[in-house]
Amino acid sequence: MQSIHDLIARHAQDGRLTWIGLRPQRRAPMQVVSRAMVAPTGLSGDHAASNKRAVTLIQAEHLTVIGAMLGQGAVTPEELRRNLVIAGLNLAALKGRRLRIGQAVLEVTGICAPCSRMEETLGRGGYSAMRGHGGWCARVIEPGTIDAGAPVQPQ
Repeated sequence: MQSIHDLIARHAQDGRLTWIGLRPQRRAPMQVVSRAMVAPTGLSGDHAASNKRAVTLIQAEHLTVIGAMLGQGAVTPEELRRNLVIAGLNLAALKGRRLRIGQAVLEVTGICAPCSRMEETLGRGGYSAMRGHGGWCARVIEPGTIDAGAPVQPQ
């Protein structure tokens, strides 16, 4: 019989980094880039970088879920203002674990709760639509360059 530790350590496949966004200033439009430098406190060029919430991640699959809860099509990453969109990997199963993306290693630290701005951005119910789907925060373990399209590999 397999232990719960063994089951938790498994994943079906590596994920893929599908989108990178930088927030140059509070409330400024997102800058979509194909490559970013992960510095010790977060993505270079992102105003919100800090040790506690260095990088924010969201699952690509949740963009459709959030949109469905709003009665519309998928929302865009720019609307949600997370740094990285990851496809094909259950980020919720990786809390406390490390991920290699390109040259960088991140550690998933906790949920990235939605803010009240989601009502403004997504409309009525935007905040509630994001609850449980708002993404994750991560801290930087190893700085390095990341590229859109790179594999996301749990460590």
